[in-house]
Amino acid sequence: MEVLDEKADEMFPVFCPPRLRSFVGGIRKRGAHILAKNIREPVGYDAVEKSFRTWRNGLGEQAQKYTLHGLRKLAIVEFAEAGASDAEIQAVTGQSAQMVAYYRARANRKKLSRTAQERRE
Repeated sequence: MEVLDEKADEMFPVFCPPRLRSFVGGIRKRGAHILAKNIREPVGYDAVEKSFRTWRNGLGEQAQKYTLHGLRKLAIVEFAEAGASDAEIQAVTGQSAQMVAYYRARANRKKLSRTAQERRE
Protein backbone atom coordinates (compact mmCIF):
# COMPACT_ATOMS: atom_id res chain seq x y z
CA MET A 1 0.00 0.00 0.00
CA GLU A 2 1.08 3.61 -0.39
CA VAL A 3 1.27 5.91 2.64
CA LEU A 4 1.37 9.71 2.52
CA ASP A 5 3.96 11.46 4.67
CA GLU A 6 2.44 14.94 4.90
CA LYS A 7 5.56 16.53 6.41
CA ALA A 8 7.79 15.38 3.56
CA ASP A 9 4.93 15.60 1.05
CA GLU A 10 5.74 12.18 -0.39
CA MET A 11 4.12 8.82 -0.84
CA PHE A 12 6.01 5.70 0.13
CA PRO A 13 5.16 2.00 -0.16
CA VAL A 14 4.74 -0.18 2.93
CA PHE A 15 3.66 -3.78 3.36
CA CYS A 16 0.01 -4.13 4.35
CA PRO A 17 -0.29 -6.93 6.93
CA PRO A 18 -3.18 -9.41 6.58
CA ARG A 19 -5.06 -8.02 9.61
CA LEU A 20 -5.03 -4.49 8.15
CA ARG A 21 -5.73 -5.77 4.62
CA SER A 22 -8.82 -7.58 5.93
CA PHE A 23 -10.05 -4.47 7.77
CA VAL A 24 -9.46 -2.16 4.80
CA GLY A 25 -11.13 -4.67 2.49
CA GLY A 26 -14.38 -4.09 4.36
CA ILE A 27 -14.31 -0.31 3.84
CA ARG A 28 -16.20 1.14 0.89
CA LYS A 29 -13.68 3.17 -1.10
CA ARG A 30 -15.00 6.44 -2.55
CA GLY A 31 -11.92 7.67 -4.35
CA ALA A 32 -8.20 7.22 -4.68
CA HIS A 33 -7.71 7.01 -0.89
CA ILE A 34 -9.12 5.01 2.00
CA LEU A 35 -9.68 8.22 3.98
CA ALA A 36 -10.73 10.55 1.19
CA LYS A 37 -11.64 14.22 1.27
CA ASN A 38 -12.92 13.85 -2.29
CA ILE A 39 -12.26 11.55 -5.25
CA ARG A 40 -8.61 12.59 -5.64
CA GLU A 41 -7.46 14.02 -2.30
CA PRO A 42 -6.80 12.27 1.01
CA VAL A 43 -8.14 13.53 4.31
CA GLY A 44 -5.35 15.46 6.02
CA TYR A 45 -3.87 14.87 9.46
CA ASP A 46 -5.72 17.80 11.00
CA ALA A 47 -9.12 16.47 9.94
CA VAL A 48 -8.30 12.96 11.17
CA GLU A 49 -6.97 14.35 14.47
CA LYS A 50 -10.13 16.43 14.96
CA SER A 51 -12.34 13.37 14.41
CA PHE A 52 -10.14 11.34 16.75
CA ARG A 53 -10.39 14.05 19.44
CA THR A 54 -14.19 14.16 19.11
CA TRP A 55 -14.40 10.36 19.39
CA ARG A 56 -11.99 10.34 22.36
CA ASN A 57 -13.98 13.05 24.18
CA GLY A 58 -17.01 10.78 24.09
CA LEU A 59 -15.09 8.09 25.98
CA GLY A 60 -14.80 10.08 29.20
CA GLU A 61 -12.04 11.66 31.22
CA GLN A 62 -9.83 8.57 31.40
CA ALA A 63 -9.36 8.65 27.62
CA GLN A 64 -8.07 12.24 27.53
CA LYS A 65 -4.44 11.15 27.88
CA TYR A 66 -4.55 9.35 24.51
CA THR A 67 -3.57 11.26 21.38
CA LEU A 68 -3.45 10.45 17.70
CA HIS A 69 0.29 11.19 17.68
CA GLY A 70 0.66 8.66 20.49
CA LEU A 71 -0.50 5.88 18.17
CA ARG A 72 2.67 6.22 16.05
CA LYS A 73 4.79 6.22 19.21
CA LEU A 74 2.98 3.08 20.36
CA ALA A 75 3.61 1.43 16.98
CA ILE A 76 7.34 2.16 17.22
CA VAL A 77 7.51 0.75 20.75
CA GLU A 78 5.58 -2.37 19.69
CA PHE A 79 7.84 -2.89 16.65
CA ALA A 80 10.91 -2.57 18.90
CA GLU A 81 9.45 -5.06 21.38
CA ALA A 82 8.75 -7.46 18.51
CA GLY A 83 12.42 -7.36 17.53
CA ALA A 84 12.21 -5.06 14.49
CA SER A 85 15.41 -3.26 13.52
CA ASP A 86 15.60 0.53 13.39
CA ALA A 87 15.66 0.35 9.58
CA GLU A 88 12.50 -1.79 9.57
CA ILE A 89 10.74 0.62 11.93
CA GLN A 90 11.76 3.57 9.75
CA ALA A 91 10.45 1.78 6.64
CA VAL A 92 7.00 1.53 8.21
CA THR A 93 6.74 4.80 10.10
CA GLY A 94 8.87 7.19 8.06
CA GLN A 95 10.44 8.44 11.30
CA SER A 96 14.05 9.62 11.49
CA ALA A 97 16.72 7.44 13.09
CA GLN A 98 16.82 9.84 16.03
CA MET A 99 13.07 9.55 16.68
CA VAL A 100 13.16 5.75 16.38
CA ALA A 101 16.00 5.67 18.91
CA TYR A 102 14.06 8.00 21.22
CA TYR A 103 10.93 5.82 21.18
CA ARG A 104 12.90 2.54 21.22
CA ALA A 105 14.27 3.60 24.60
CA ARG A 106 10.71 3.47 25.91
CA ALA A 107 10.20 -0.13 24.85
CA ASN A 108 9.70 -2.68 27.60
CA ARG A 109 13.08 -4.17 28.54
CA LYS A 110 11.53 -7.45 29.66
CA LYS A 111 9.82 -7.94 26.29
CA LEU A 112 13.00 -6.96 24.43
CA SER A 113 15.11 -9.34 26.48
CA ARG A 114 12.65 -12.16 25.80
CA THR A 115 12.89 -11.58 22.05
CA ALA A 116 16.69 -11.51 22.26
CA GLN A 117 16.84 -14.67 24.35
CA GLU A 118 14.44 -16.51 22.02
CA ARG A 119 16.71 -15.71 19.07
CA ARG A 120 19.50 -17.58 20.84
CA GLU A 121 17.49 -20.82 20.75
